[in-house]
Amino acid sequence: MINTLTVRQATPADTGSILRIYNQGIEDRIATLETETKDSSYMEAWFNDHQGRFSVLVAEREGKVIGWASLNPYSHRCAYNGVADLSVYIERSFRGQGAGSSLLESLHKIAKENSFYKIVLFTFPFNESGQGLYRKMGYRQVGVFEKQGIMDGAFIDVMIMEKLL
Repeated sequence: MINTLTVRQATPADTGSILRIYNQGIEDRIATLETETKDSSYMEAWFNDHQGRFSVLVAEREGKVIGWASLNPYSHRCAYNGVADLSVYIERSFRGQGAGSSLLESLHKIAKENSFYKIVLFTFPFNESGQGLYRKMGYRQVGVFEKQGIMDGAFIDVMIMEKLL
């Protein structure tokens, strides 16, 4: 039997799964400069800020949320109103199995429907699997911010990628 993957709009009931998967990304140190795991009150506030144009999608397999993606505000300046920042997180045991591609494909459609013309993202230069996904989905490297942040006492470079929709 084929495990069907479903991508849908996230609901408040999904915040526990989104939080669990986000905390895996924080713990794994491959996707964010955040170093402290988050709690449910953080995630509820985050989810409430992601309504309207700033959608959150989840990927489900057999009724279990295995990944999520969101469009995030890039800047508060009106000149950047058509630019969204991107977040994608996949549960550890499901990485590399197509959930990221499915989420991004759906998120690109929603971004266009909400008058975004460009999506930007920030990734670590050593996150090769993430970069592979982004390149496969049409993103290009723009540059690298050297020593953009500190994680676990060490400077971390951050790569910028973009996709014109």
